[in-house]
Amino acid sequence: MNQNLFIAFEGIDGSGKSTQAEMLAAWMESTGRKVWRTAEPTKRPVGKMIRDIFSGKQIADQKVIAGLFVADRLDHLLNEDDGMLLKLKNDFCVITDRYYLSSYAYHSVHMDMDWVIQANAMSARLLRPDVHIFIDVPPEVSMQRIQSSRSETEMYENLENLKKVRETYLLAIKKVGQTENILRFDGTMAPDQLAKQIQEAIKKLG
Repeated sequence: MNQNLFIAFEGIDGSGKSTQAEMLAAWMESTGRKVWRTAEPTKRPVGKMIRDIFSGKQIADQKVIAGLFVADRLDHLLNEDDGMLLKLKNDFCVITDRYYLSSYAYHSVHMDMDWVIQANAMSARLLRPDVHIFIDVPPEVSMQRIQSSRSETEMYENLENLKKVRETYLLAIKKVGQTENILRFDGTMAPDQLAKQIQEAIKKLG
């Protein structure tokens, strides 16, 4: 296996992608590899602003949100202390929960997907994942998981929006499928079983 794989987990909220990213990171560390586990939005100032918008503490329209994600992602990539490019250069495997494919899916619910793709073009050129792991679940399952695990829901977390986001994820995968390494997994299976399937897929990248 390559020492510095870049792996992006994707899926609608409640798909289990964060759990699977954690499980994959733990497994990769158990094989002796250095792993940097991260997520979008980040905990930096722009990422905090995005989280405040999603939680309703601040109000912004969709183009502002899309622009904030681009800014947060570029910092995520290029930060001098713990940017993803720096970690990869230092032989870490980087695993992130969401990357630009999520922007195509979530923002394209309200905006033209080609505009969103163009807005994210710099991130896509700077660093492309070795693999996008898309965990697919029915929106109804995601909504049940969200309601059972969170005290508050974010702005996108209602059944109608989750349905739309899943549709735009599938459209985005079709649109970029010739140029991206996208693997799709059934997120309704038991977490341990899904983790094993993901591990087998990652082994093949080496």
